[in-house]
Amino acid sequence: MASKDILQAQAVTVSLKELIAGTVPFETLTEAFGPSSLGIIVVKDLPEKFNDLRSQVLSNASYLAALPENELESLSSPESKYLVGWSCGKETLKSGRFDTLKGSYYVNCAFYRNPDLQNAPADDFPDFPQYTAPNIWPPVERLPTFRSGLEELCTVIIDTAVLVARACDQFAQANVEDYAPGYLEHVVKTSLTTKARLLHYFPSSQDAAAENNEDDDDWCATHLDHGCLTGLTSAMFIDEAENDPTSTTSKPLPELPTSPDPSAGLYIRSRTGETVKVNIPKDCLAFQTGETLELITRGKFRAVPHFVKGAKANTATTTTTGDKGMRIARNTLAVFTQPNLGEEVQPGKTFAQFASEVIERNH
Repeated sequence: MASKDILQAQAVTVSLKELIAGTVPFETLTEAFGPSSLGIIVVKDLPEKFNDLRSQVLSNASYLAALPENELESLSSPESKYLVGWSCGKETLKSGRFDTLKGSYYVNCAFYRNPDLQNAPADDFPDFPQYTAPNIWPPVERLPTFRSGLEELCTVIIDTAVLVARACDQFAQANVEDYAPGYLEHVVKTSLTTKARLLHYFPSSQDAAAENNEDDDDWCATHLDHGCLTGLTSAMFIDEAENDPTSTTSKPLPELPTSPDPSAGLYIRSRTGETVKVNIPKDCLAFQTGETLELITRGKFRAVPHFVKGAKANTATTTTTGDKGMRIARNTLAVFTQPNLGEEVQPGKTFAQFASEVIERNH
């Protein structure tokens, strides 16, 4: 896809100060999340520590993926259907192939409510190990800042999601019949099932790139998020030919100012059927609507189909170190805020039932 052929879209942007003050106009929320929207809002003016946290956590995605295969295997959780810890090649794409182009590290964010919790309690939901299996963490001596950085960055993202949820509640209370005041904020703030996914898109070989160019969305099959609000960092692009992630496991890696492949990034299928690329500034967070939010607001806010493309191989032929091609990795973090398993998302259907349907569909 040539850069001139890529349709760019500008996401609705609000400041953290507006969210804290509760002054985001309903028109802005409708433009961001409503029936004719892209289903995404960008939040700027984040806490000062955000940039350093983002750099460290996203660098750790490359360090993690560079660990030996046997170590990665020890960090995976078949009993949770690979939705805790390391996962690669377990998810099916639209084409029916298993997705081996990216690795994921899943973390339960129950620690947001209680630092001693690493999962939702299994008492009432023994059949949901995806949420009730405890987190797996890499050894501190291997990846010193992995757990601490990820927990702190997830906390910043969920704190911000709580404020976005509060704005949505104000809108819904005025526009949705019998809407329970403060419902979405309550769901996001008290959830024990919120899930973080640290993503590493591997540098692509020429063969893999050619094979996957057949379908634009085969990098991450077109889908709807099934939670309430999905918090997203901007992607970090790293040339792993120049910055070998096996050589150190602590300091942040140098980040390319932009992707060498202009087609890499987040794409949204708009209401008019167009596919548009949305860029998230490095110092901002974005929040996308999920299917649960659509159910909760009875369609006033809509979940939007989207997909992700990694960077193609050999996007440049040389680097400053000589004639070896660039090996571009793309790292990002998504935090899926979602209700507790017993919460009703529509009359007669709990989030546990709804999530089970989605998980069976995708894995």
